[in-house]
Amino acid sequence: MARMTMIEAVRSAMDVSMGRDEDVVVFGEDVGYFGGVFRCTQGLQAKYGNTRCFDAPISESGIVGSAIGMAAYGLKPCVEIQFADYMYPAYDQLTQEAARIRYRSNGDFTCPIVVRMPTGGGIFGGQTHSQSPEALFTHVCGLKVIVPSNPYDAKGLLISAIEDPDPIIFLEPKRLYNGPFDGHHERPVTPWSKHELGEVPEGHYTIPIGKAEIRRNGSAVTVLAYGTMVHVALAATEETGIDAEVIDLRSLLPLDLETIVDSVTRTGRCVVVHEATLTSGFGGELVALVQEHCFYQLEAPVVRVTGWDTPYPHAQEWDYFPGPARVGRALAEAMEA
Repeated sequence: MARMTMIEAVRSAMDVSMGRDEDVVVFGEDVGYFGGVFRCTQGLQAKYGNTRCFDAPISESGIVGSAIGMAAYGLKPCVEIQFADYMYPAYDQLTQEAARIRYRSNGDFTCPIVVRMPTGGGIFGGQTHSQSPEALFTHVCGLKVIVPSNPYDAKGLLISAIEDPDPIIFLEPKRLYNGPFDGHHERPVTPWSKHELGEVPEGHYTIPIGKAEIRRNGSAVTVLAYGTMVHVALAATEETGIDAEVIDLRSLLPLDLETIVDSVTRTGRCVVVHEATLTSGFGGELVALVQEHCFYQLEAPVVRVTGWDTPYPHAQEWDYFPGPARVGRALAEAMEA
């Protein structure tokens, strides 16, 4: 076991996958010689050559469209969109082509591509480098959507995604990229928090797509979160002392509804936390599912804690994020209802 940042874990996943399968190719803007803007692909071109790890023009539609063609041909592209905010020109390719191939061809073709995107805020990137667009993908039949919260999951889930026959959107929270984050602080801190999420095997391993993980057992209220917000939720439970069960969804589509329903049925209360905006955010789907499946077990209305319904506020980035204080107030509200 090695101690890795999420960047190192993501890089290790691609390295392991490329070493095991010569059909795996990696490309995107600046991912070759430069190693990517966040250095997630650093060293891969030197190790595997410029036909398996290479730079692409500044054309997100071209990157994803080329990957779809390669996948139909038999390759397994793992491509990088430099920031999730840049994916909009490629949205048509993703939703109208990649997501439909299996169905349009009656199963004759699949589309084994992975589209990696740094997501969320935390680097003072402003409105065009900090968005959280996961709900735009969870609405699309045929896509799978993954959001890891720690290096161990990032590597295991990315390897699983590369080996999956269908198109996968792999969202990597930027605030977790460069080191430990314990949820209490704006900036990463050292060492890793007591949750010990930095231990990562150096070789091949996989984590099943569509399976959530309970990060903290509790009996008073269920917290549903993913990505950076898992750490914020854990910090909020520590600061408030409320006996919350914190579930790391990990996979938004497919969703582990069984784990969610089991937990909410036991606790009778639920708080949903995500960084994206409130209106039409993925939390709305989670609330609807909890209401449908756990209505008679609920002791209080489901509470959402999210980002603001505004353009991403560069100057107020850390106020925009749900923090332990906001999540703590939501936990108290659920308990008092």
